[in-house]
Amino acid sequence: MKIHEYQAKEMLRRHNVPVPRGFVAHSLDEAREISSQVASFPVAVKAQIHAGGRGKGGGVKLAGSPEEVLSCAEKILGMNLVTPQTGPAGKKVKTILIESGVSIKHEYYLSLVHDRTTASILVIASAAGGMDVEKIAAESPEKIIKVPVNPLIGIQPYHCRNAAFALRLPAEAARQFAEIVTSLYRLFTEQDCSQIEINPLVLTEANEFCALDAKINFDENALFRHKEIWALHDPDEDDPLEAEAAAFHLNYIKLDGNVGNMVNGAGLAMATMDIIKLAGAQPANFLDVGGGANVEMVENGFRIILQDTNVRAILVNIFGGILRCDVLAQGIVQAAKKCRPAVPVVVRMEGTNVEKGREILADSGLDLITAVDLQDAADKIASIAGGMK
Repeated sequence: MKIHEYQAKEMLRRHNVPVPRGFVAHSLDEAREISSQVASFPVAVKAQIHAGGRGKGGGVKLAGSPEEVLSCAEKILGMNLVTPQTGPAGKKVKTILIESGVSIKHEYYLSLVHDRTTASILVIASAAGGMDVEKIAAESPEKIIKVPVNPLIGIQPYHCRNAAFALRLPAEAARQFAEIVTSLYRLFTEQDCSQIEINPLVLTEANEFCALDAKINFDENALFRHKEIWALHDPDEDDPLEAEAAAFHLNYIKLDGNVGNMVNGAGLAMATMDIIKLAGAQPANFLDVGGGANVEMVENGFRIILQDTNVRAILVNIFGGILRCDVLAQGIVQAAKKCRPAVPVVVRMEGTNVEKGREILADSGLDLITAVDLQDAADKIASIAGGMK
């Protein structure tokens, strides 16, 4: 689960990580009231959406007076902000953060993530922080410092020293950096985070660190332990189709391709997306209806997939284990009759009573294309959607 920058900074503040003073506004009236209370300028007016690259998209502006604060707020509030992370559709800005300016001496990058390769919590840092850190990571990976921390041992002073030494920090700055990294590690583990990112972490002219931006993501599987974090969830930031699918207990993630897919099982869903790509097409979604799929779930799955206007074909890839193939086939037929998909539907089934299931599909009177195995399904999808854009 993601939270907004202003929420992340409040959490950092509670864990003694320095952040600029800021105020949140949801309307022009609130922005006007805040601007009249600002003691010193300039300030930054920042759009609050769950995406990076806001500055390049026009969602972050500097203001040197109360009048400029209001002007910036008027431009940002309600705008449809498009960044590389939002996709071309963008996101509507409903909240802004008005934040005190900071005199910047140097920008650093700092984050904590899980590293499954080493079964560790990885501290990632770079002296080349800022908006183009992704480009730097791709073109100059030697500038990215990685310090693995064994979660059974926890963060130790030598972890912090190794990172600070690699960043070539002066002694006083290194001490504060170590305190920040230790605090972030404590936050990461106590709150079941999946990512903490500060970009940039700036060193001010007073040689003090300050988190100028912040992103915190949480492991949704652990949120039952953190009701106070779940309360920070902003449903307006959810993809509408993903939110609708969640209401029907479907695991759906929208992608950018043209082939919708419906599968029972997360592993099979991943394999199906690989099949679609190998066929020369692109998956339009990840959709797992689960091992106990029923008619209603299949119907809702079809309806959600078909709401994506990019979908040009659908691949249903079902393994009949917990639920027999003949029962699944009946569900597919009933769902297809209700939804009446206007795009070709390829169905591949395997498992218990598979022949009976194929008979049900063949006798349904619907234009359903049956595949006998994965290769056949890939070939059929390739012939239907491989060249579509």
